[in-house]
Amino acid sequence: MLTFGAIMAHKISDYMSGSPHTIGASQPVKSASELMHEHGIRHLPVLEGGQLVGVISDRDVKIVESFPDVSVEETPISEAVGLEAYTVAPDTPLIDVARHMADHKIGSAVVMEGNKVVGIFTTVDACRALVDALS
Repeated sequence: MLTFGAIMAHKISDYMSGSPHTIGASQPVKSASELMHEHGIRHLPVLEGGQLVGVISDRDVKIVESFPDVSVEETPISEAVGLEAYTVAPDTPLIDVARHMADHKIGSAVVMEGNKVVGIFTTVDACRALVDALS
């Protein structure tokens, strides 16, 4: 049995989802919705010219869908979300990321090696770490 302390000593790379799906900033919001639905995910790193510019969540999509005069087929992702993402390196301690996400009410952290997206850590991944600690 792992102790809670042992789990918290882990790096974010131990619990991140590797090789996450990404989407282009110029793609329509509907494409993000379809990709999330197809893969059963709730967060997509948003790239522009191969560089991370933000994250779109299923909540962002639902907000755009709620506006009566906005078309999810025509609205680009870049106009639908604040183009900022919480990023961390793969060797960042899990406890530091979890604390930052909780303190700032952030649903995901994009894991980067240099300028390359290598993973994503979400609240679901945090729950997996908690289950490991409590099992």
